[in-house]
Amino acid sequence: VQLQASGGGLVQAGGSLRLSCAASGSIFSINAMAWYRQAPGNQRELVAATTSDGITKYADSVKGRFTISRDNAKKTVALQMSSLKAEDTAVYYCKAAIWRLGSGAFRDYWGQGTLVTVSS
Repeated sequence: VQLQASGGGLVQAGGSLRLSCAASGSIFSINAMAWYRQAPGNQRELVAATTSDGITKYADSVKGRFTISRDNAKKTVALQMSSLKAEDTAVYYCKAAIWRLGSGAFRDYWGQGTLVTVSS
């Protein structure tokens, strides 16, 4: 099972960027999917998460600016980021709770991270 994140890059403050993450491999089921970020010198923090039923939650710092969405059929999760600020600069990671075929339980998998740089 793998998670492949993409979409990072350099953007000016006030701009927008869309991150995508695709799960692949021998997957029986996917539960929660989420985006985290880690800025230099900081701990990794939750940005947004969504359940398999589409219930979402956001960090206070991104509410109203970021939107998480998922496509269960395609096994993808996206993060639409708008009104970006310099403080949004970080490496963004996707995470998913995945039940791998034959494993018998959900476990968390992480994507490789994609860098978002917001210039002020």
